[in-house]
Amino acid sequence: MDRDALRVLKKPVPVSVTFAASDGVCETLEGPVRYEAGDAILTGAQSERWPVQRGAFLASYAPVPPTLPKEDGLYRKTPAIALARRLTIALTVKVGWQNDPLDAHAGDWLLCYDDGSYGVLQDAIFRESYGPAPGETRWPPLN
Repeated sequence: MDRDALRVLKKPVPVSVTFAASDGVCETLEGPVRYEAGDAILTGAQSERWPVQRGAFLASYAPVPPTLPKEDGLYRKTPAIALARRLTIALTVKVGWQNDPLDAHAGDWLLCYDDGSYGVLQDAIFRESYGPAPGETRWPPLN
């Protein structure tokens, strides 16, 4: 990411989570992503779905009561700054431990998380899911 990237925080919006019973493939909006048994499969506010490796999920999401830790239910991402850059061209981004390719389109947002991993979000989902990090003065991002 570059210095023009926005510093952002995921809004504390609950997401529905199920833990995979077996290995499989999650059809995300940007392409298929593999997961392993025990990984978290998240469903966002616009019914978008994406997998997160179990260890990374448990380190960065907290259950929303009455959900108990490590059980299916509602979770919120714990605050962590990410860098976001709106794409002007289409590109393919390898994501997650499995390095599955996601197809990003012009207008989508490329996110770089604090652990060095990447994600891709459509503009409407980005705007609904993320807000400015403390000190970020370039908000809201331009259309």
